[in-house]
Order: sequence, then C-alpha cells, then structure tokens
Amino acid sequence: MAKKRLKKVPEYGNIYITTTFNNIIVVVSNKQGDTLTWSSAGKVGFNNTKKKNTPYAAQMVVNNCVKQAKESGMEKVDVFISGVGLGREVALKTIQALGMKILSISDRTPIAHNGCRPPKRKRI
Repeated sequence: MAKKRLKKVPEYGNIYITTTFNNIIVVVSNKQGDTLTWSSAGKVGFNNTKKKNTPYAAQMVVNNCVKQAKESGMEKVDVFISGVGLGREVALKTIQALGMKILSISDRTPIAHNGCRPPKRKRI
C-alpha cells in the first residue's frame, strides 16, 4: 500500500489574487512558483456571477485558501493582486485577520496605454 506523501511547505511564499467582474481566484505558491493550494468562488460554492464578485465571496475564497496554507506551515507571504473587482481590499484584510504576515503587496493590474492604431476612415 502506498504511503501518502506530505508536501513540505516553506514558511515563506506567495499569494496571487486575481479579481474580475465575474469571479475571484486565489493561488498560494512557494517561492519557486509551484502551486500549493488554490481556491475560487465556484469552488467555495457560489454559483452565479452576481454572487461570485461580491466582497463576501472574496472573503470566503481567501479564508478557504489561506487556512490550508497556514495548516501546512506557511507564515509569511508576498501578495500579488491583479484585476479590477469588488474583493481586492477585503481579500487583503482577510489575509491579515487570519494571522499571515504580509511582507509586501504588489499590484499587477494591466493598464491600457492607448492600444492599437485605429483603422483608416472609410471613403465615401
């Protein structure tokens, strides 16, 4: 019978929070970028986009993901946030409330800078 292997989790890692208008996804990884645990609003039990993008849903998603990482032994994290949505600030507050020490916060939201050149005017 095969033994269940336990993941060795370092005490220092990364949390990636991606918020959109329809969903929120949280990924906890180690410093090399290997995913240790993840969670999303659909995985927690929210089933339509009206409920997935609420601050309460963000709180539940972060709570689910961070508790798993904390049980494994992670204590200090760097947080990377990207996207626009209602759950950004709530997610950060929840991480702090659960006892994780946040070392740095980085906002990686893509910002448009004029984009592509528009097409030529149509000749009549």
